[in-house]
Amino acid sequence: MQKYHQEDVKIIENTPLRDGFLSVYKVTLQHRLFAGGWSPVFEREVMDRGHAVVVVPYDPSKDTLVVLEQFRIGAVGAEQSPWLLEFVAGMYDSVNESAEQVAHRELAEEAGLTTTQLHYALTYLSTPGGCTERITIFIALVDSDTAATHGGLASEHEDIRVHVLPFADVVQLLDDGKINNAATVIGLQWLQLHKHRFQP
Repeated sequence: MQKYHQEDVKIIENTPLRDGFLSVYKVTLQHRLFAGGWSPVFEREVMDRGHAVVVVPYDPSKDTLVVLEQFRIGAVGAEQSPWLLEFVAGMYDSVNESAEQVAHRELAEEAGLTTTQLHYALTYLSTPGGCTERITIFIALVDSDTAATHGGLASEHEDIRVHVLPFADVVQLLDDGKINNAATVIGLQWLQLHKHRFQP
């Protein structure tokens, strides 16, 4: 199978259109074609919101998950409630912060939890058709009895309710369509495949 790389794309111009929490750029480019040669020059708009880390807090001794409930603007107008069920997540504070540092910080801020066992699961591109965001998922082995009841930072307008739920119940929420955001779906399904690695 032929494999293309970053050098098979020519960025001719990268024009900022909007700078903010969600920054948008107009990119003029061309890339190699599967049939050979190069594509015509064309334009794409791309959104840059930075990269994020998701942490799945799992208590193997009790077979429970710590799940957060919080408001999301992108879900306003959807069929279901804009208060979503999610795992711990957050953005990088700086280019020098590691994914592991983000994971520990967000675990404490959003769920009141700490862990000495943080396991890398996977990294994926959330919506590569128009956004640069890359999400890294970790599994954190925790004592779910120590979870807070509420979390988040008021300075970031976070209002988070923390739930401790049996693993089977969270899977049922997924099956029932009550968990409907990509990072939580992907993190939960990854853990379903690999849970045996973390159980005592």
